[in-house]
Amino acid sequence: MMTQVLGALVSVALVVGGQSTAKVNFSGEWKMNTMKSDFGALPPPEFITRTITHEEPALTIVESQRSAMGDQNATRKYRTDGTDTTFDSNGVTVAGNAKWAEGALVVTSKVDTIGLNFIDTMSLSPDGKTLTSKVRINSPQGDLDVTIVFEKQ
Repeated sequence: MMTQVLGALVSVALVVGGQSTAKVNFSGEWKMNTMKSDFGALPPPEFITRTITHEEPALTIVESQRSAMGDQNATRKYRTDGTDTTFDSNGVTVAGNAKWAEGALVVTSKVDTIGLNFIDTMSLSPDGKTLTSKVRINSPQGDLDVTIVFEKQ
C-alpha cells in the first residue's frame, strides 16, 4: 500500500514539475486590468495594451500606454533563447534578451544611456486568459517592483 502511495506522489510530482517548465504561447491582444495591477507608489497609467506575437523563439511585443507623461508606444523584439538583441524605442537604443525560467518568460531590457534596467517576468494563468507581468525596475533613483495584470481580449 505504501509503495502505491509513493508511486502516486512521484507521478503527481513529475506532472506538476513538467507543467512548470512548459513553454507557453503569449500571442494575443492584452489589456491591463487596473484594479488587479499594482504600481506601488506610482500612479497607474490610464491604460496599457499589448499585442504579442509569439512564434517560438521569436517574440514581438507592441505596447501602447497613456499616463501623466503622455502617450507612449513601443515595439520590442526578442528571441526567447536568450540571444541579445537591440531595438529602438522613442529614439533610444534598448538592449534586451528573453529566456525561459521555471515556466515563465524573463524579458530584460536595458537603456544604458539613462541607467534603466527592466526585468519583466511574464506568466500566463492556466486558462490562458490572464497575463501577469512582474516588472523589476532598476534605476539610479532606486529600485521599484510593479505588477501588471492583463486580460486577453
